[in-house]
Amino acid sequence: MRTLTFVALCILLFGAQTAHGQNKKDIIIGSQFIIKSSILDEERTCLISIPDSYNDSTQVAKKYPIIILLDGYTHFKTASGIVHFMSSNRNRNNLMPESIIIAIENVDRERDFTLTKIKTKRPNTMGGGRNFLNFIEKELIPYIDKKYRTKPYKTLIGHSLGGLLTLNSYLDKSSVFNAYISIDPSIWWNEEMMKNKVDSISKISLEKKLYIATANQGDTNYDRNKKRHDYFYELIAKKTKAPTNVKIKYFEKENHSSVPLIALYEGLLYINQEN
Repeated sequence: MRTLTFVALCILLFGAQTAHGQNKKDIIIGSQFIIKSSILDEERTCLISIPDSYNDSTQVAKKYPIIILLDGYTHFKTASGIVHFMSSNRNRNNLMPESIIIAIENVDRERDFTLTKIKTKRPNTMGGGRNFLNFIEKELIPYIDKKYRTKPYKTLIGHSLGGLLTLNSYLDKSSVFNAYISIDPSIWWNEEMMKNKVDSISKISLEKKLYIATANQGDTNYDRNKKRHDYFYELIAKKTKAPTNVKIKYFEKENHSSVPLIALYEGLLYINQEN
């Protein structure tokens, strides 16, 4: 609980600094751009946050890792505040490198975050997750690499169905990401498919870092949520004799909606720490 209070306070202070600055000079935490996707056949809106040092004339040769954030509109300000606090030289925390955050706003979550369909009484657009990952990997990231000074180190962060897509990306040996933060992922969507993917997981995936945060969704959802998360972790742990690069943590005092705040902080701390 102390960690959650600490993180919330740093975000509050970050916002307070911004509001104060607007009386004299605006302090911009990010901007918006639109990219036309031929893969998705639509325009996608993204939010981007650039590190403090990016436009420093003494740092023109410096390059930055990138963070792709799903459910972008919901989590952009929170993630920007946390990353700023953990990485900015102003704070001298050095808990992680300064990073470029690209937050993708939603169009159709069920379409973009799921790889398979489930039967519903209403028509649905489910199952477009592979296309969405292709958009990120083949269009969005190359666009960012071309426009900004980036390092070839990439992190994917998702919550709920976005956490499910994050796990699917981790299990894909051709994924371009180096680290993953999956926050209260909806493994219940297609548990058998996830098990089959873990059964055939590659060494490439096992060498990457994955952080899984589990929220307390109550006793009635124990089998649907925490039990599935623990089982998923156990399956991965059995695939390697070496110390696993996967960490799972249960936040008993956090629910599905509140857990992203603390999970973002602790997940970034884990994936950026030395083994």
